Amino acid sequence: MKAVVLAGGKGSRLAPYTKILPKPLMPISDMPILEVILLQLKAAGINDVVLTVGHLSELLHAFFRDGSQLGIHITYSYEECPLGTAGPIALVPGLDETFMVTNGDVLTTLNLRELVRFHHEQKAIATIASHHRQSKIDLGVIKKDGDCRITGYIEKPVYDFLVSMGMYVFEPAVLSYIPRDEYLDFPTLVQKLIAAGERVVAYQFDGYWEDLGRPDDYERASQDFENMRSQFLSQPCGD
Repeated sequence: MKAVVLAGGKGSRLAPYTKILPKPLMPISDMPILEVILLQLKAAGINDVVLTVGHLSELLHAFFRDGSQLGIHITYSYEECPLGTAGPIALVPGLDETFMVTNGDVLTTLNLRELVRFHHEQKAIATIASHHRQSKIDLGVIKKDGDCRITGYIEKPVYDFLVSMGMYVFEPAVLSYIPRDEYLDFPTLVQKLIAAGERVVAYQFDGYWEDLGRPDDYERASQDFENMRSQFLSQPCGD
């Protein structure tokens, strides 16, 4: 099985660090977050990995090379211009069987084998790993009608969402929905699949997950990795 790791973003929310360092190389303890992801893929039996790169790609190539030092095979797919989160997949050759796609900045204890097993059981064209997340609004939220009459007032409400973890399993048929050399994000791709009547499913994961997109998330994840290192790098990620 092949995995595509999206590693070409500029990581603007983590600036200024990502002005000189690609986000997947941001250190989490003594290793880059991308190295953690690659080791988890290897533990799950996925040894063929394609890194889609753009911003500061030469640094990623210099660090990971062909992946032999990690016991995996790494190749690189280059974006000449930004293609969004889904667009780069169209440039990757050899995606003729079920394949995984993951962001290059995700810290999780998700069981990757279980995710793939669920995908096959569901007979879906696409499976999105999802996580329950609450969002609190630290303000009073007002509801009003068209006549400016207030119809409701909620103090500091908490909303529940099922959010994408930035990890996916796809069938090759999904490639027909991704135009080559055109910008395309995952939400638009998913909407296209749904509109076409394709089966798209969510795999809900209730364990640890953190997106390293913002400075506070990054700092929290770094501390969590220190405290839970064995859970991220042990065999259960691949059982």
